[in-house]
Amino acid sequence: MKVLVTGGAGYIGSHVVRQLAEAGHDIVVFDNLSTGYRWAVTAGELVIGDLANEAEIDQVFSSHRFDAVLHFAANIVVPESVTNPLKYYGNNTRNTLNLLKAVDKYKVPYMVFSSTAAVYGMPEQTVLTEDLPLAPINPYGASKMMSERMVTDLAAASGLNYVVLRYFNVAGANPAQRARISGSQGLIKVACECVTGQRDGMSIFGTDYDTSDGTCVRDYIHVEDLASAHVMALDYMANGGESKVMNCGYGRGFTVSEVIDVVRRQSGVDFPVTKVGRRAGDPAALMADNALIKKTLGWQPAYDDLETIVGTALAWEAIWQKKKAAAGQ
Repeated sequence: MKVLVTGGAGYIGSHVVRQLAEAGHDIVVFDNLSTGYRWAVTAGELVIGDLANEAEIDQVFSSHRFDAVLHFAANIVVPESVTNPLKYYGNNTRNTLNLLKAVDKYKVPYMVFSSTAAVYGMPEQTVLTEDLPLAPINPYGASKMMSERMVTDLAAASGLNYVVLRYFNVAGANPAQRARISGSQGLIKVACECVTGQRDGMSIFGTDYDTSDGTCVRDYIHVEDLASAHVMALDYMANGGESKVMNCGYGRGFTVSEVIDVVRRQSGVDFPVTKVGRRAGDPAALMADNALIKKTLGWQPAYDDLETIVGTALAWEAIWQKKKAAAGQ
């Protein structure tokens, strides 16, 4: 297929671009490089552009005949979304609308949308199914929920076929270092930055949850497994599959303390960890019910192992430090 990848110079997007190329797809990456890197695009054509600019969007669509759009471009830092909500409704929601206008105008048949488990908010159950009510508790989750609704409403009014993937906690990097960027904002990334001295230490927010050690439980998915789900979603739609919304996680979790222990043990660095009070809006445990994606796409994770996720994240962080040193940063 001829595929447009928005945000393809970023963390998840760059991993997906490499896998798309390996699968034989023809790729155009559209990215403003605000959080991505030119050198991270390892295949296809890179077009520097901004989804806030409808003329730039129209230019790339009019220059190509796309079979599919994979939409990753978004801001994803939850605390920032609380302090600067308009940035998130602008970039995540309005800019998705701008993109969908072009998808509709040029009659692109397939779309894969990058969403998040944050759309669920704080449900009572710990293993989340796709049919749960959506009740986001922060602007990030709300901005993604609105975008999901726009995608599904456009599909109902047109010939668009879509797959919405709701990510859980993405971490790690390509084990063979073929992908050239790692930018996860989560716990594993923060712990790895403590190992390399980018941070003096880190905090555990809450130690009195009803979990095995009192710290929160989360479902961590390796970025390579997440990327493969996107490639499989394209194949699924091309073979006549119906539009779906699917969770993308492993269906099991680890506590914050367990993750930190693995990072410390693998790195040999006993970085400082401070225990502080709970953050507002942190459920005790969140994990994906992944039965639907396994049944629908035949998706089977290849890296469902915390040791592997942490190991690849640590390996990349060492490379990243060398890159920054070489660039004088």
